[in-house]
Amino acid sequence: MKKQIIISGMALISAWHLQAQNDIDAMRYSQITFGGTARFASMAGSMGALGGDISTLSFNPAGVAIFKKTEISISPSIFSQTTASTYNASASSDSKLNFNFGNIGLVASINLIKESNTTGWENINFGFGYNRTNNFHNRMDIQADNKTSSLLDVFVANANGNSPSNFDQFSTDLAWQTFLINPDTLGALLYNNVIPNYGIKQRKAIETRGAMGETVISFGGNYKSKLYVGGTIGFVKAKYFEESTYEEIDETDTIPDFKSFSFSQNLTTKGNGVNLKLGAIFRPNDWVRIGAAFHTPTSLRLRDDYNNSMKSDLENGITYDTISPQGSFDYTITTPFRAIGSIGFVIKKLALLNVEYEYVDYTYAQLHSSPNVFSDVNSTIRSKYTATGNLRAGAEVRLDPLAIRLGYALYGSPFNNNENKNANRTSYTGGIGYRTDKYFIDFAYVFTKYTEYNYLYDSPKATAVENKYKNSSFMLSLGLRF
Repeated sequence: MKKQIIISGMALISAWHLQAQNDIDAMRYSQITFGGTARFASMAGSMGALGGDISTLSFNPAGVAIFKKTEISISPSIFSQTTASTYNASASSDSKLNFNFGNIGLVASINLIKESNTTGWENINFGFGYNRTNNFHNRMDIQADNKTSSLLDVFVANANGNSPSNFDQFSTDLAWQTFLINPDTLGALLYNNVIPNYGIKQRKAIETRGAMGETVISFGGNYKSKLYVGGTIGFVKAKYFEESTYEEIDETDTIPDFKSFSFSQNLTTKGNGVNLKLGAIFRPNDWVRIGAAFHTPTSLRLRDDYNNSMKSDLENGITYDTISPQGSFDYTITTPFRAIGSIGFVIKKLALLNVEYEYVDYTYAQLHSSPNVFSDVNSTIRSKYTATGNLRAGAEVRLDPLAIRLGYALYGSPFNNNENKNANRTSYTGGIGYRTDKYFIDFAYVFTKYTEYNYLYDSPKATAVENKYKNSSFMLSLGLRF
């Protein structure tokens, strides 16, 4: 009979680190989207040269200097995500709904124009608020027959050459304890699994929750209505929860001594970070505005808490189940810097148009820990990812007191090779608003789609899963101006 293995806490951390904190985590927190107010979202987050919206504090903080009045806003939102997965020519889908707040904020404007004022500064403004920058809510259901590989192949490969006392207690040891891998008669420290000829049904259900957003403190000034400058300190908060269950089932009852097994994983990640944003808007004439902004990298201090479990169902009603220890790991992710250039057009009081380009080099994303065990992960980031550009365009037509808005955004794929090289994200946006001098009500709809490929496990025989993501956001903003 196999004996329970006990290893030190540091060994647990090292074992989990090899399979948990990786380049995927770096990308999760490095790719941000446009949340914020309904007006901002309905123009696809393209207001970098226009300003005058609280959401711009997270993109071009010079936008805070455009305000002429004090403004308060709140933006509840409903987010819906659907993922259609195709694996080994078998299609399945799942979806999830989430209610959240895209924005809560305040901008206060102080008028400096006086007869004795010779400095040229017309007003200084302060902004404080919260803007949501990413949504992690999703459900996925992947299933298909597989006649060429099994997750147990990975456990056998990791076990070979090692004694059971050295097995990873978050993966390989679980398979050992549930008799899914066993000693091989071909030699010492060699192992085999209970599915020698494959022909199994594979299924994985994944549910993720959480979000990333930042609390912003901004300051800006208006110089002679020609130059607007601003800065933002962003305090980022990230929460990510993932629960997944992977199963392999002998539906045809053709594999001796095996019916099924399941492998469940639970991960909670929480952390905080900080960044600095600087921006400027230049107004050469009444109808053209040029904007520029720079975002420093965000340094996110994160903590992972996790545990895994496995259950096997063998022939004759024999079942085994085991659970890993509770693990935790502290580390830091540094996201890439961002540079944004914008041009806006103001057609009297009839219409607004803004186009902007954002440059992001994802190879600058890095993971760190003490002691630092991420050299291989950081090398993977530099080879797997690339610099890319994001294009956003938005327009507003004013039919006072109504406004009609449309937008388009194209986010370039961060991958530089393989199936995900063309994993661009496309967003189509629209909305309507009702605005007076004292209050406003805005509504927005955002539709985003993209396709990515991933694998259920790391094996040369594994085939890719195609995941087509489609999400919709319905946003409402309520605001007061005084």
